[in-house]
Parts: sequence; structure tokens; C-alpha cells
Amino acid sequence: MTDLVQDETFSGRDWALEEVTGVRYEDCAFHDVDWSEARLTGCVFTNCTFGNVRFNAATLERVAIMQSTVQRCSFFDATLTDCKLTGTQFIDCGLRPITVEGGDWGFVSLRGQNLTGARLAGLRLREADLLGADLSRADLRDADLSNARLTDVTLKGADLRGADLDGVELRGVDLGGATIDIGQAVRFATAYGATVA
Repeated sequence: MTDLVQDETFSGRDWALEEVTGVRYEDCAFHDVDWSEARLTGCVFTNCTFGNVRFNAATLERVAIMQSTVQRCSFFDATLTDCKLTGTQFIDCGLRPITVEGGDWGFVSLRGQNLTGARLAGLRLREADLLGADLSRADLRDADLSNARLTDVTLKGADLRGADLDGVELRGVDLGGATIDIGQAVRFATAYGATVA
């Protein structure tokens, strides 16, 4: 496979167990592709479309999926290590269980996605759109959530200790059952008009 693939459409491909390294895809479309248990390393997808793609038990390492649309795709038991998802939109995807180790998910859209129990500690989610997402029991320790949209997000049982919440509209965020640190508690209290003495 060449190092650069442009304006190609891949449909119905069985790429399970494949190993793909260092390939750049630009303006490509992937439909009904099976990448289950595949290993993608150092690949870059820019302005691509994914529909009904299976990444089940796949390993993505240092993969960049930027300014792309990922719709009705399955990441069951997938592992994403140091991946960059800048500006990518996830729609009706299966994202659990998923293992995330580091990476930059800045400006990603995860609206309404179910990320219950996801381990997202230390992940960069700056200016991410998490509107209506379910982050119950998610591990968000030390994550960068600065300027992220958390409207109607479910955080029941989530761990937010050390997470950067700068610029987040805290009013209306339901923290019932979430674990937060003292600094965050002060910020939430202040957001609701309380005076912390």
C-alpha cells in the first residue's frame, strides 16, 4: 500500500488482523470495512468518512483522525494509544469498552456518546463537544477539559480529580456522585453564587 492515498472509497473490505503502518489517507471514505484486531501505527486520516467500520479489538497507536466523520462504527475492546482526533465527529458509535492511553482529542465531538466507565485519565479534551454524553464512572483524572462543552453530560460516579475545567460553564453540570478535588469544589460553589470563606 502506498504511503499516500487520496480520494479513494473503500467498501466491504475485510482488513481484519491487517497491520498498517505510516499510511496517510486524505479525503477517503470507508464503508462496511472490517478492521477488527488490526494494528494501525502512525497512520493519518484527514477529512475522511467512516461508516459502519469495525475496529473491534483493534490497536491504534499514534494514529491521527482529523476533521473526519465517524458514524455507526464499533470500537469494542479497541486500544487507542497517543492518538490525535482533532476536530473529528463521532455519531452513534459503540465506544465501550475502550482503552485510551494518552492522546489529543481536542475539538472532538462526542455528542450523546456512551463512554460509561471509560478510562480517559490525562487525555486532552480541550474544547471538546460532550453535549449529552454519558461519562458515568469515567476516569477523567488530570484530563484537560478546558473550554469543553459539558451541557447535559452525565458524570455520575466519574473521577474528575485534577482535571482542568478552565472555561467550562459549570452551571447546570450534574456532579451527583462524582469525585472532585477541593479546588474544583470551590469553583463549582462559586459558579452557583456561593461565597467560600
